[in-house]
Amino acid sequence: MKIVEQIKHPIAFEMNLFEEKFRLSMSSKVALLNRITHYIVNRKGKQMRPMFVFLVSKMVSNNEVNDRTYRGAAVIELIHTATLLHDDVVDDSNRRRGFFSVNALWKNKIAVLIGDFLLSKGLLLSIDNEDFDLLKIISIAVREMSEGELLQIEKARRLDITEAVYYEIIRQKTATLIAACCSLGAASVKPNSPHVESMRKFGELIGMAFQIKDDLFDYGSQKIGKPTGIDIKEQKMTLPLIHVLNKVSKSDKKWLIHSIKKHNKDKNRVREVIAFVKANGGLEYAINKMNNYKNEALNILDQYPNSVYKTSLELMVNYVIDRKK
Repeated sequence: MKIVEQIKHPIAFEMNLFEEKFRLSMSSKVALLNRITHYIVNRKGKQMRPMFVFLVSKMVSNNEVNDRTYRGAAVIELIHTATLLHDDVVDDSNRRRGFFSVNALWKNKIAVLIGDFLLSKGLLLSIDNEDFDLLKIISIAVREMSEGELLQIEKARRLDITEAVYYEIIRQKTATLIAACCSLGAASVKPNSPHVESMRKFGELIGMAFQIKDDLFDYGSQKIGKPTGIDIKEQKMTLPLIHVLNKVSKSDKKWLIHSIKKHNKDKNRVREVIAFVKANGGLEYAINKMNNYKNEALNILDQYPNSVYKTSLELMVNYVIDRKK
């Protein structure tokens, strides 16, 4: 059994029912909208975010899910899908998960409007059912994701990101949505309980580890979703690079910054930068930080009694670290 199937196994029934409910939550009276949302749903990814919602809800409540849990999972997936559509427009990306992106097939304006539609669907799903506590969790996540993106853009222009700022960027950009999934799962079955904050922290730690793992792919040789060195070409400041910039001599730092600013399209120079970061311990440092976040997340799970849901969440934490793409 593949690892993702293994993780999903205890919530297979909930995930199948969720897919039906999710399709319904995207429905519209506009034929073009339905055609595009059908295209999106049929090219879904691993659906890790709804999986977090259901696994957490069942772990903290000893096997309970309810209508709020399904709505919480649907809201997360609607809003996550909306952000991906908008990201593809901003990045001028023509592919998503190996298929043509919506903006590639239907142009930017339609992609942005579909993203807006899905965002409003998510918000209304919560409002119509008076899930105001769940709405607050997801609204904070959307705000933080936007702030994180803008902070990264602001800092990338000057390449002056400190390690502390880097952690804040990835916390907002990546970790906040996974944190929202986990706190939504807890809040759907145990509102106003300590589980909501405990699971929010758990999700945040996994999100931090997830993003550092993504950073490491830029230096790897495995066949992954993006070519090696793409972050350097796009002048993105990743943890291995930030660490090395902060520890090398002034002349080496000057060479690194000049390479990233002026020679980031030169394949040979990018290879030299990758080799330099590896030789100066950038990867080991990032791996160590990633494992620290992983261990903190597992420590939170240790506070819960053993169950198949807890085991799946432990598998999920390890999958984040061990995945090949």
